Amino acid sequence: MKEQVVAIFDIGKTNKKLHLYNTELDIVYESEEKFPVTEDDDGFECDDIELIESWVKRTLTDLIRSEKYDILAVNFATYGASLVYIDSHGHRLTPVYNYLKPIDESIPDELYKKYGGREEFCRRTASPALGMLNSGIQALWLKRSKPEIFSKVSHILHFPQYFSFLFTKKALSEHTSIGCHTALWDFDNMKYHRWVSDEGLKLPEPVPVFQMNETIFAGKRFFIGTGLHDSSASLAPYLTTEAGKFILVSTGTWCISMNPFNNEPLTAEELQEDCLCYMSINREQVKSSRLFLGHMHDEAVEKISQYFKINENSFRLIKPDVKLLNRMMGKFSGEKIFTIPEAKLGALREEPEMFLFDNFIEAYHQLMIELADLTVDAINRIAGENDLTENLYITGGFSKNPLFLKLIASSFPEKKIYTSEISNSTSLGTAMVTLRALFPAKVIRTDLGLTEVKI
Repeated sequence: MKEQVVAIFDIGKTNKKLHLYNTELDIVYESEEKFPVTEDDDGFECDDIELIESWVKRTLTDLIRSEKYDILAVNFATYGASLVYIDSHGHRLTPVYNYLKPIDESIPDELYKKYGGREEFCRRTASPALGMLNSGIQALWLKRSKPEIFSKVSHILHFPQYFSFLFTKKALSEHTSIGCHTALWDFDNMKYHRWVSDEGLKLPEPVPVFQMNETIFAGKRFFIGTGLHDSSASLAPYLTTEAGKFILVSTGTWCISMNPFNNEPLTAEELQEDCLCYMSINREQVKSSRLFLGHMHDEAVEKISQYFKINENSFRLIKPDVKLLNRMMGKFSGEKIFTIPEAKLGALREEPEMFLFDNFIEAYHQLMIELADLTVDAINRIAGENDLTENLYITGGFSKNPLFLKLIASSFPEKKIYTSEISNSTSLGTAMVTLRALFPAKVIRTDLGLTEVKI
């Protein structure tokens, strides 16, 4: 008898993955692909959407013909800030433009000027001014730069919904994709910003992420989900369990802190401090901050290692030394050796004064004190005046750094601090949403891999 599964395509910028989950949320099959990039019609690097489309259709056809699996539903989680333009015949009109593509700044400036100025527009849409990283600006750029193409557009879809459209031919939108620094959503009124209709952008009205549409492909009848933005998908496992009120701190090259329980409107000051809002699977705002944590760590460790002539990976062997931490804090009394005090969002000194330290271990303890301070500031920026969160969940690379964990835990004595290890959290969150849609009465839970951090 075939095993019933849901197929989740997790399409990142670098890796494209497929995971099959059974109805108990166990992964029963996984594969991964990398595709060469191509160039768009202006010669700028972009994903080869034709290769990705072929891979999705070919893979799904093979699964349908498999003797092992019975596909109940398919869903997609992809990177955001990318649009696909569809004509009246249901065909894609353009490449999928890279969100790093340069843009004439007069295009967004014209928008800001018309709708209350840059600060107010960005605050209302919870979207820092990021050029093409604001996907709404991409649509405006197409209208201004390629009017002959824009005139043929019948539907504008975000990347996750495009893959759903490939199989259903239904043009959909949903809140996790719209709410991710797109400059499209009015967070004050929780609807599309007025400029969307003023400019004639043909965006579908959003539907719940739990909506499923039946389709037939390769002779098989099954359901297709709406697709999800990957950041909101990775948050979903925590929102669909008994996780309590929490802040999720996802660490790596970037440290992204997300608070689904702060419903205070984004302020202009928070926006300037690199805060923004996502939207959760439950259509609620998720106030978020970001910090270039991993990048700063790796750059500083390289400098320390070169100075003390020691292997760069030696920091992995360092255990927290409370006496040394107290000594460093007393010695420098809040003075910053590695980071620039005026740079609230984090920046490294070009030439830190290494002679102040006797050895690599001392220098590394001081570096982590400073990076932990920046992380605490980033978390506090999205905690809210009436912080209701009880738990702090730390995931990613720094969840394995005991010195970092001890410093964070000591900064939040009123909260319980946990590390959380979830493999493939993006596809897992998407699978949970899919199974909840298929089986509304079924209790969908997963192991968050929690380990409490003790001070």
